Amino acid sequence: MLPSAGGPPPQDPREPVEIAPLDLEAHVDDALAVQAVAFGLGDDEIGVRRHIVLRHLTTPGARALGARTPEGRLVGFVYGMPNDRTQWWSTVVAGPLRAAGFEDWLDDSFVITELHVLPLHQGRGVGRRLITMLTDGAGERRSLLSAIDTDSPARSLYHRLGYRDLARYVHFPSAPSPYAVMGAWLPLPRP
Repeated sequence: MLPSAGGPPPQDPREPVEIAPLDLEAHVDDALAVQAVAFGLGDDEIGVRRHIVLRHLTTPGARALGARTPEGRLVGFVYGMPNDRTQWWSTVVAGPLRAAGFEDWLDDSFVITELHVLPLHQGRGVGRRLITMLTDGAGERRSLLSAIDTDSPARSLYHRLGYRDLARYVHFPSAPSPYAVMGAWLPLPRP
C-alpha cells in the first residue's frame, strides 16, 4: 500500500508494540493525535484537552504509559492519577455515585483519565496491557474510570478487566452522550 501524500505509511497492526513509561508532557501532541483518531476529536477539542492533560500532570502521583512500534511511533497511551475529590471529574461524578450508593469509591482510588489506541492496533491486547501495567503501579485499592455509556469494545474490555458499572447515564457538561462510571478492585485480573 502506498503512503498518503506527506504522511507516514500505514502501520502493520501485527507489528509488536512496546509498553513503557511515557513522558506525557514532552509528547502531549503525539498522544493527543492518537486520541483524536481513536476518539474522533477535532482541532478545537484537541486544543482544550491539551491544557487539561498538562494540568493533570501536575497532580501528585500522575503517571502515563505509551505503546510504541519498533520505529518509535506512538500507537496508544494511558494516563491516570490518584483520585482527588476536588478535581473537576470527581465533582461531576460524586452526585451520581452517591445516588447509586458508591460515593465511597471516590476515596482510595486511582482514576484512569484517558486510554486510547489507534484503530489499527485495537483488539490486539494493547489497551489491556496499558491499563493493567498502569494500575499495577498504583498504591490505591481500586480504580475508577468513565466511558461513553454504550455497548462498545472499550466497555467490553473494561468489564473483562473487572470494572463494573457504579453509575450510569452520567452527563458531563459539553459531552453529547451520557457516560458510565466504572470501578474495579486492584490488581486487575489477568486473562
